[in-house]
Amino acid sequence: MRIAVVALGKIGLPLAVQFASKGHQVVGVDVNGAVVDSVNAGNEPFPGEAHLLEKLAECVDADRLSATTDYGEAIPEADAVVLVVPLFVDDDARPDFGWMDSATRELARHLTPNTLVSYETTLPVGTTRTRWKPMLEEGSGLKEGSDFHLVFSPERVLTGRVFEDLRKYPKLIGGLSAEGARLAKEFYEAVLDFDARPDLQRPNGVWDLGSAEASEMAKLAETTYRDVNIGLANEFARFAGDNGIDIYQVIEASNSQPYSHIHRPGIAVGGHCIPVYPRLYLWNDPQADIVRTARAVNADMPTYAVGMLEGVHGDLSGQRVAVLGAAYRGGVKETAFSGVFATVAALAERGAQVSVHDPLYDDEELSKLGFTPYHLGESVDASIIQTDHAEYRDLTPANLPGVRSLVDGRNITDPSRWEGVRRRVIGLPESQG
Repeated sequence: MRIAVVALGKIGLPLAVQFASKGHQVVGVDVNGAVVDSVNAGNEPFPGEAHLLEKLAECVDADRLSATTDYGEAIPEADAVVLVVPLFVDDDARPDFGWMDSATRELARHLTPNTLVSYETTLPVGTTRTRWKPMLEEGSGLKEGSDFHLVFSPERVLTGRVFEDLRKYPKLIGGLSAEGARLAKEFYEAVLDFDARPDLQRPNGVWDLGSAEASEMAKLAETTYRDVNIGLANEFARFAGDNGIDIYQVIEASNSQPYSHIHRPGIAVGGHCIPVYPRLYLWNDPQADIVRTARAVNADMPTYAVGMLEGVHGDLSGQRVAVLGAAYRGGVKETAFSGVFATVAALAERGAQVSVHDPLYDDEELSKLGFTPYHLGESVDASIIQTDHAEYRDLTPANLPGVRSLVDGRNITDPSRWEGVRRRVIGLPESQG
């Protein structure tokens, strides 16, 4: 097959490589010329994705994968087009379709008959049918369902382990017609491999959910569930810590029964998915009070953590506070919706002198994010661990000379190493800090 992949980001590029590795001819489209040049040279434009570099180089060397900024080189005569263009959402749950609208209009200008079009970007329910279908039809002059077919098939992978996740999880599809769904099933079965999953009630593979709307909702449901669950865990943690209870023992005990799956509490919920997709759900269902409350609870956790530090340390005005971790999760060089921003802002509001450390970012990168860089070994008065980087697990006060108070927002440090320091952990009573 000839396949076009629109947007060669942290999901789109691994997808393009996966498709090409199955022997298909793939052309990637991206508005960033530097990304295009890097891909065509066989070099990964961003670090951290397992096996991407070697797979990319192999596909480029075999002339099965190329990249361009020109839709006219990629879209015409393609058997399938897969779009993974970013969708942004504001704090009021309003999606910003700007980039996706632009990409869709460019796609429509060059769309030719007999093409399967699959959107993988997470969307509000109904977007595929009510927004993309008319836009594609108007821009191309073609009729969906006869001249071309449109489906929604959400990406369900995490950056850093995309190839592993593509094999592990069922590929969900939902078409606007039975024929579109059939073609999508054939397409994804030809470009993906699936691990055996005896834990599933039906075989791992391509699962047709019957409609684009069901497929759209499935992605929103699985991610919103996690945000709501974490919000509940955070409420439990706040109560437990204030009442002399170890929430981690409670969670372990509760989850020993197969009907309980309480997640871990923590200082923040970040990344492109969990803090974003509940807002997309709320856009369609503004009466979803549970979803809205959980989002508010999780968004408040950085301020809560700073309050914990203030409670144990005292007045933070003029105090040197190091925030450890800019990334939204450990081992991933990404700050999308990271709790670091709210944590730094809350500390600054209290008059603290705030600096930020992250082993994945150099001083210039931290400065571009708006932070004053901190280096382990420099004197501080207090610290907050925001990211669960492995490098932070073995920290001791010697790494933070002068530190008197520590809030471990991820419960990763060893309390035995912090004698003499007032240490607090979200979800633990002060006596266990």
